Amino acid sequence: MKTKKRTVPDLFPDCDCQPDRESLKNAMFRLLVLLTAGITILALIGIIFSIFREGLPFFKAYPLSRMLFGRAWYPTHSDADFGAFSLIISTILVSLGALVIAIPMGLGSAVFISELAGSRLREVAKPVIELLAAIPSVVYGLFGMAYLAPLVRELFGLDTGLNLFSSSLILGLMVVPIIASMSEDALSGVPKSIREASLSLGATKWESISRVVIPAAGRGIIGSVLLGFGRAIGETMVVLMVAGGATHLPSSIFSSIRPLTSTIAAEMGETVIGDLHYRSLFALAIILFCMTFTVNIIASQLANRRSG
Repeated sequence: MKTKKRTVPDLFPDCDCQPDRESLKNAMFRLLVLLTAGITILALIGIIFSIFREGLPFFKAYPLSRMLFGRAWYPTHSDADFGAFSLIISTILVSLGALVIAIPMGLGSAVFISELAGSRLREVAKPVIELLAAIPSVVYGLFGMAYLAPLVRELFGLDTGLNLFSSSLILGLMVVPIIASMSEDALSGVPKSIREASLSLGATKWESISRVVIPAAGRGIIGSVLLGFGRAIGETMVVLMVAGGATHLPSSIFSSIRPLTSTIAAEMGETVIGDLHYRSLFALAIILFCMTFTVNIIASQLANRRSG
């Protein structure tokens, strides 16, 4: 006669001997999240370390003040000059120009989707706007070179349409989906009771949106603008193709420019590893990093003051 094999839970029914699968899954998930976060931090530290390791030796041979305020960028001449002032100004101008275009369009789209559009229209409009972010930057650059630049040249009677205005317009279109999507999420997160309270006090729909809802979502909107500025200031392909490539200070919005990113991309392939020109491009990367870091700190302080 065969006897049934008895397990530990059968012998001790009051003993919880089965492994807690949920606790095991939670522990594995926490370990996975910690591992991926650690890899991300290590990668960021590695990138920063490599940039500063290659770029800082440049300032031993070329003064930082001379690079920041020098206006001549001639890295391949026998008497090389690495003045990056015009490159820095061009980077700031094209990024601010992109924000001038992107903020009204992005915030206006977010307000329409969150506050005015119906549910069906909202389900269609938001994915369509976010789809613009999936278009590769080189496609925007080709559009700018083939269609926008000739149109700008003919419309304003210019010698060339590859200039600050064209590149700012293209960058602004690229930034719109980021500002629109994040701002819409921030506006949707505002409690409905705040809107109802504003309307019950006699405010119109527009007064409620402009004076109550948008200020309540101010922190998220500032974050979206910051992220859009980071996209604009770090964009390479569009400014390389549409900005014109001139290394002088722009005299108007229709002047050709050359931002920091396009300078690094255009000249890195022509340098000899380890020479002064090579290290000067890493020095430009350090300047670009410091610019974006400073903007992040300022925006963070503004957001904290607004939320406080």
